Amino acid sequence: MSFQILGTGSFLPERVVTNEELERMVETSDEWIMKRIGVKRRHVCTTETGTDLGAEAARRALEDAGVKAEELDLIIASTISADTISPGLAGMVQNRLGAHCPCFDINVACPGFLFALDVAAGFFARGAVKKVLVVSGERMSGLLDWGDRATCCIFGDGAGAAVLGEGDAYLSSELHTQGGDDIISIPTWWNNSPFYEHELPKNKVNMEGQATYKFAVTAMVSGIRSVLEKAGVKGEQVKAVIPHQANYRIINEARRRLPEIAPERFLMNIQEVGNTSSASEPILLDEAARGGMFEAGDYILLSAFGGGLSSAACLIKWTK
Repeated sequence: MSFQILGTGSFLPERVVTNEELERMVETSDEWIMKRIGVKRRHVCTTETGTDLGAEAARRALEDAGVKAEELDLIIASTISADTISPGLAGMVQNRLGAHCPCFDINVACPGFLFALDVAAGFFARGAVKKVLVVSGERMSGLLDWGDRATCCIFGDGAGAAVLGEGDAYLSSELHTQGGDDIISIPTWWNNSPFYEHELPKNKVNMEGQATYKFAVTAMVSGIRSVLEKAGVKGEQVKAVIPHQANYRIINEARRRLPEIAPERFLMNIQEVGNTSSASEPILLDEAARGGMFEAGDYILLSAFGGGLSSAACLIKWTK
């Protein structure tokens, strides 16, 4: 017993920041951003909190699944930008929904949604749950140095969610972590102690672009091939790949190295929403599902990579 996806939901803030607007804030251009990253515009929070994003995505997923909040047995949230350290995003979403179940957050940066799915699969395998909400919400705009074109052009805010039920549609998974903060890091302010003697860095996204590119492409290709082999499914059978929307060049290079999957099956929305960290995959999954792209029996492959350094991939059979 694993699970099946009963419903999906997503939510983006109303405010849109275009590349032309960024040109007036930092030394960059629309041409540079599109060529190197692939983002045309991104959504950013103005009055919305991370909880607002996550709760609305969760409500839409519950509505799509035809499941009431009180039916949930567990809520797992993935985020690196929760409004508070405690309570976490999962508990705040629970409060907004009026659910009554255990809740917890996980922090695996961009692959967080996929790690959360794998954690949920364990609860289903033990027969401990019947319905689970997995929600990823990120307010990356609050973690950026808006004077650094290497990072501020990439990210956006948003949330995505999925409601899971009993079933056997979670076919295989692959999780990896290569610990260290030398390539991607977001320091945290822990500066209340009068006894701490080290200088604390600014809490902003730091990223070594070339090293990130190499890691991401390699992790994406190996993860996809691994989950296909584990499930005994051929690349030609995959209906869609939902890749982490980190960078157009990363996705393009990965699909070039995976000729067994038709390139048009790698879905992208990075041009419109940017990189929303762990919310990236559920947002795109929801867009594709609501657009009528999937039919029952389709093989859907999800792949993600990011800080940690961590990566993940999984193969799901669509059952809706």
